Amino acid sequence: MISTAIRVARVGSAAELAAAVLMILGYPALMLAALVPSVPAFAAAAVVTYVADHYLHRQSSYLINRLSKVRAGLSIRFLIRQLLLILLLARMDLSDNLIFYGAIACFIAFYGLQAPHGAVVTLIRNRRRMPVATRNVDLGARIRIPDAPRFGLLERSAEKMLHLDLFAVVGLLISAQLDSAVAGFIGIGITLVLGSLYVLALLPYIRGTKIPPTAQVILAAVDDWLREYKPQTVLYFSGSKDSAYQVNMWLETMEELDTRPLVLLRERVILQNLAPTKAPVVCVPGGVHLMNMDLSTVRVALYAANVGKNIHLLRVPTMKHVFIGHGDSDKLASVNPFSKVYDEVWTAGRAGRDRYAIADVGVRDDDIVEVGRPQLAPIQTWRGVPDDRIPTVLYAPTWEGWDNDPGNTSLLLAGENIVKKLLKADPPVRVLYKPHPFTGTVSSAAGSAHRKVIALVEKAAAQRATDPRFQADAAVQTKAKADLARIEARIAELTGGVDKGDEAEMTRDGVVDLAKYEELARLRAEWNTAYWNSFGTFEHRVIAGPEPRLYDCFNVSDAMVSDISSVVSDFIASGKPYAVTDSAQLGVEEFKRQNTAVRAAVILSNKATELGELLAAFRTPEADPLAEDRKELKEYLLGPDEPTSIEQFNAAVRDLAVTSETRNIGQERAAASGEPTSPTEAQLSADPTVG
Repeated sequence: MISTAIRVARVGSAAELAAAVLMILGYPALMLAALVPSVPAFAAAAVVTYVADHYLHRQSSYLINRLSKVRAGLSIRFLIRQLLLILLLARMDLSDNLIFYGAIACFIAFYGLQAPHGAVVTLIRNRRRMPVATRNVDLGARIRIPDAPRFGLLERSAEKMLHLDLFAVVGLLISAQLDSAVAGFIGIGITLVLGSLYVLALLPYIRGTKIPPTAQVILAAVDDWLREYKPQTVLYFSGSKDSAYQVNMWLETMEELDTRPLVLLRERVILQNLAPTKAPVVCVPGGVHLMNMDLSTVRVALYAANVGKNIHLLRVPTMKHVFIGHGDSDKLASVNPFSKVYDEVWTAGRAGRDRYAIADVGVRDDDIVEVGRPQLAPIQTWRGVPDDRIPTVLYAPTWEGWDNDPGNTSLLLAGENIVKKLLKADPPVRVLYKPHPFTGTVSSAAGSAHRKVIALVEKAAAQRATDPRFQADAAVQTKAKADLARIEARIAELTGGVDKGDEAEMTRDGVVDLAKYEELARLRAEWNTAYWNSFGTFEHRVIAGPEPRLYDCFNVSDAMVSDISSVVSDFIASGKPYAVTDSAQLGVEEFKRQNTAVRAAVILSNKATELGELLAAFRTPEADPLAEDRKELKEYLLGPDEPTSIEQFNAAVRDLAVTSETRNIGQERAAASGEPTSPTEAQLSADPTVG
């Protein structure tokens, strides 16, 4: 029932749900206490509404956003509480008392301060909103960008301003209870003085040296940096907050390029959710600003997603445009007809090339280049189950998708069957359950199935903890937990100052410290080792958060059960046995025909009766009938092991850069001679309808 309420209220946890209920019930309680009248009851209800409201704001609750849409926003809630306090004073026969008129005058004056406060805050924010935001670009050496207002005056400014009424409210309640006006007037004075000081503290930031440069100055500084840096390869990305992972997966590859890289983003929210990187990053929200930017040295542009804003860079003829995507799978997105607008499409292996040929969406075979998957380098090749531990099976289903197709995820029809059979396996195995982060966001049935699987795994883990057959090395676990605490403390110390400040300050100061960056990379690797050592190698586990990462789970597993998604293609890089569920009940042959990545998999029905084949594959590897098929499929999907993927990728960038430069030189020579470069261009230039 609680989980249903959480979903209906669109809150993230039981604590959020409780806070929402308390806040909503608090206002009727305030009215009742005012009508009775009862100062203690009013004070108690007021505390509940203050605390619950503040908690929901700190959690960025969806409910808070919805309340503002139905005329019950933050300012209205504070006003209602103040009006009810006036009602309380009237019901206590204080309407002829000076404190009553003082309260009314206080709240009117306090709300009078909201207008200049809001206006100043808005003006400062607008002036500090950069036309171009950057990371790892030293703009501070080129232009003066002043500090943001101190003490967090801009952060949650409306909430902070409104909460200054707390002094007046407390003072008035004390006056009502003690029948003395002193406390009330003291509270009123503090509220009005602090409100006025808040406005005055912000005024210096709307004039003089505390104002950032104009957009023209900032854009000129960025162009100056671009001319000095001379970027050669651009990773371009546009999308929503939830799609940030699509660009994050390419950051390490960009850092390893032989050419000078640049990450070009279009939305501020993507910049805010960008993973740490030492590559230069420029975020240009405005299309006009982007089209006027000096990118004349760029020869290759890489696109990780097919989105409308790609057109703003695709229009530049001096660079070659390449679709690299954000995963390799048999989903329809992997053969999007939009891909034919690019000069080339890069796929991991031969499978990607064949997908386009079969789909016949206009992408020419000559324009496809196989470059491997550089992101898969951390995935370790399987060498069998070590003698000192029991086998581990990873269950990593995908989410339900937007179309309610039961064939999208095995969770709906097969999830419980898969997990129950794995938990009952004899000889025993360890089960790791790592669901897709979007699981349950569209389908309540998928969310329910997800929670049932979690309950099964956690119950089995608790039972195994009391089984004398499974004993962990206490000394190893104790040391690992101590290491985790030490590593996490150091990571928190290193990242404590990251992304602090507003957009202007982060643009000025957001240059990566390479020593810290390398230390963080080392610490995260150490964290991963300590995490797996902090519990027994036999211990079932639910891994719902971003850490440990999916590839880390691959490396500690001996087999995987999943669904049609890029997870399967990536896991194939390990060479380990895997199973995929035919939840749509297409039948084995048809399922394999439609989905390349399952051709070396154990195909599961929704009853998961075939799981024994998967278990046998890692228990007796020499008798595994699919071992050779997996090797062949790995090369077909992901390309050869040699040369490495990053070497293939760099070679593809170099070759296309040469093609781009050759084209540009040809255009320059043609322009100098006054002759068109081809009959087609001559015809186009003569056609008055073109352009």
